[in-house]
Amino acid sequence: MSGITFGDFKAIMSRCAGELDGRELTENDLDTAFTDIGYDSLAVLEIASQIQREYGLQIPDEAIEEMTTPGDVIGYVNRHLTAV
Repeated sequence: MSGITFGDFKAIMSRCAGELDGRELTENDLDTAFTDIGYDSLAVLEIASQIQREYGLQIPDEAIEEMTTPGDVIGYVNRHLTAV
């Protein structure tokens, strides 16, 4: 598998945690903390769980705890998918 794009990630976020309050996630938000864009730790866990199912990638709990921004998640997934 080649990796996850911003569009892929945005779709997963929408399915798992719903839409942001009145605004759309953009690539400018890649380095913005999930809490600052309206997602809590449960939403991040659900996003990670969905990625694991869709991409067949195991993500350890410690790694999920370190994923504080959308860019962190995309970077982790793409680094580990290409290593497989």
